[in-house]
Amino acid sequence: MHFYDTILSPLYYVVSAIISAFHGMFSQVFDPNSGWAWGLSIVLLVLVVRAAMIPIFTKQIKSMRTMQALQPKMKVIQEKYKNDRQRQSEEMMKLYREAGTNPAASCLPMLIQIPIGGALYGVLRLISQGHQVGVLTATQVHSAQQAHIFGAPISGTFYSTHSTSVRIVTAIFILLMCVTQFMTTRQIMTKNVDLTVKTPYMQQQKMMMYFLPLIYVFTGPAMPIGVLIYMFTTNIWTLGQQLVIIRNNPTPGSVAWKERQARLKAAGKLNADGTEVKGGIAALVKGGSDQPVEDAEPEPAPVRQQPKRQTKAQRASSGGGQQQGAKGQQGGGTKTAPARGRATTGGGGNRQGGGQSPKKKS
Repeated sequence: MHFYDTILSPLYYVVSAIISAFHGMFSQVFDPNSGWAWGLSIVLLVLVVRAAMIPIFTKQIKSMRTMQALQPKMKVIQEKYKNDRQRQSEEMMKLYREAGTNPAASCLPMLIQIPIGGALYGVLRLISQGHQVGVLTATQVHSAQQAHIFGAPISGTFYSTHSTSVRIVTAIFILLMCVTQFMTTRQIMTKNVDLTVKTPYMQQQKMMMYFLPLIYVFTGPAMPIGVLIYMFTTNIWTLGQQLVIIRNNPTPGSVAWKERQARLKAAGKLNADGTEVKGGIAALVKGGSDQPVEDAEPEPAPVRQQPKRQTKAQRASSGGGQQQGAKGQQGGGTKTAPARGRATTGGGGNRQGGGQSPKKKS
């Protein structure tokens, strides 16, 4: 264990400092040597860690949503390049880049919690052996070593003792961890998955729903009761946080999405096109919440068409045609007027008696 302790030594200081601070706070209410003072300090350790991980958890949810949406395209790539693994991997990575996601993002919160849980396990293990660890003093180590919760020491494990109370408390916590883990995965499967699209992702989630609880069955008996408290509190946080996210931001096409659409419609917050009514200043600018956003947007201004450019030959041809047309109009007017003038003049000359013929020019 010395190599394990050396690697996690920096985290031992962080975990022990947080637990020591909370233990000092709860010692004002409970007996400093009681399991409640130490147990609640571990619970608050979970709350601090998970609150700091909210931005990472948000990225995990977005990544999972994107991965669900990409499942049909991934299936097409797998079928198309099933005989070419390298090309299949290249196309998959290209699909991930275009979607702006990374499959590893969905595992990041779990990867962060593992070393923290391991550090807590190491701290409690050293406490059970009577060793000082992190910032904990010898007095605090002795107090935590003797602290009992529900009649069992928080540093005790199922395998390290023959005490019936320790084994019963351990078994109860392992059962609670299995149930909460099963409920968390089942909540995703039944509420937040688009059941209209059958993808390999659904089969993976179904396997995880039954596989993850079994991990606790085999690893739980080796964990101190304090670590089991940490894991159970983590599962409760995850279950509640996921419930809020699924209710307010469900996957389109899922059962939770249909339930949310029904709630919005009943509250009059759903447009005719199925989009959510935007409230606040944006709704007033768009023309109110009763009008869909698309109908409230102003029509775009007409685009002025620029005349097409003509070549020099086209401009010369066009100019010549206009000049010929103008000459034709003038010529028609000249021919018409003299014809009428000769008829009038001739008639007038006969009536006046001056019937002289015009002289011919030589």
